[in-house]
Amino acid sequence: MLRSLACALVLLLSASPAAAAAMNESLDMTVPQAPAPFRVEGRQRLMYELHLTNFSAEPVRLQRVEALDRDGGAVLASFAGAELGARRQSIGQAATADAALRPGERVVVFVEFDLAAGAAPPTALRHRIGLLGERGEDEVEGAPVAVAPASTLLLGPPLRGGPWAAVHAPQWPRGHRRVFYTLDGRARLPGRHAIDWVAIDSAGRRARGDADRAANSLGYGADVLAVADAQVVAARDGIAESATLSGRRKHSLDQAPGNYLVLALADGRYATYEHLRPGSLRVRVGERVRRGQTIAALGFTGDSTGPHLHFHVADGARPLASEGLPFEFERFERLGAYPQIDRLGRERWQAPAAGAAHERRGEAPASNSVVMFAE
Repeated sequence: MLRSLACALVLLLSASPAAAAAMNESLDMTVPQAPAPFRVEGRQRLMYELHLTNFSAEPVRLQRVEALDRDGGAVLASFAGAELGARRQSIGQAATADAALRPGERVVVFVEFDLAAGAAPPTALRHRIGLLGERGEDEVEGAPVAVAPASTLLLGPPLRGGPWAAVHAPQWPRGHRRVFYTLDGRARLPGRHAIDWVAIDSAGRRARGDADRAANSLGYGADVLAVADAQVVAARDGIAESATLSGRRKHSLDQAPGNYLVLALADGRYATYEHLRPGSLRVRVGERVRRGQTIAALGFTGDSTGPHLHFHVADGARPLASEGLPFEFERFERLGAYPQIDRLGRERWQAPAAGAAHERRGEAPASNSVVMFAE
């Protein structure tokens, strides 16, 4: 009898509010970079990272992550199971979908979701986390963050004509969206919204003749354009490039962007162009440029798997020491997309669904879209 009472008491204590609170109060939750809404295929999207750190002495498992409207409490997005597992990244180590968050460990949850059609962006968010620990299940709410205002400056094209494949996808484990750079004692995500622009032909091919030769890539040497009236605030030339794709080498962190240009836009953001051809820069730091002006040529410098233009917008002029910000183009024509990016260079893209608008205005291209810009 006494033994049964003792067991019951242990179970009661394990499930007590105090035990749950210990787990609840040991999870640190932060959103380092406030999201700002931007449009993709007619809907407004939010994209940011939720950092979770286990300050307890026990491992916990993330069961569910929800983004809430801070004011109304509505659930705007919810991730669990395999989808949550695909969105999480343990700092400094690989993590499986159901891995526990160990004592002292930090996990980044990459959050992207579209708002309901016609809905206004929330003014602020908060987050609710479902946890499973050694003492049972628990929930914790926190990480309030104001939603930044959307930019009103629409950009012109960074390149002419096309077709251009807008290569990016938030779920790629080593894509721009997932790669942090720690400089000056702070980790940043400059490529949060970055796009790699790859030239293709009507059949989806990337090169003519010997595809190993960089100069045979269809986009090699293409004019790179100023996306807005702006001032040149950073530039680098003189980084050599390999004549062949197979001959490329790994670069130091500083040289990874290759030759680059950074333009200060009128709204306080910075447009960054990377992997530019050696000797092609036509502008200097301090010079004013006009939208549509040719400023350089597409090349194969830095850490690049093939000739393309890396383009992103950020909050600072240093390519790897700035936080990536969203951007939208004034106009482009959407020809289709690659559902599987490994088809790029091997076959034609998939056409848009019947009735879908080809001309897109005031938005960013969706993952792996194929677009044309006005000449």
